[in-house]
Amino acid sequence: MAAANGWELHQTDVKTAFLNGGFAEEVCMEQPEGDVDPTYPDTVCRLLQALYGLKQAPKMWYAELDAFLKSQGLDSIDPDAFC
Repeated sequence: MAAANGWELHQTDVKTAFLNGGFAEEVCMEQPEGDVDPTYPDTVCRLLQALYGLKQAPKMWYAELDAFLKSQGLDSIDPDAFC
């Protein structure tokens, strides 16, 4: 499609995309086993970015991507439009 229309094409690698998602709400976790601060063993960590494998990671990454694409003038496609 890009070649037929003479469009410029860009590609990117998103292997670490989930590591760049932020949170809309505050998320805390226990200190990881083997990396507990001996001075404060009962302290929890407040996450500033999503962790890979965390349930919220895909949702937060998609929300950030969606906001960026909309800021660039693009609209979402209604998935029901293809049924």
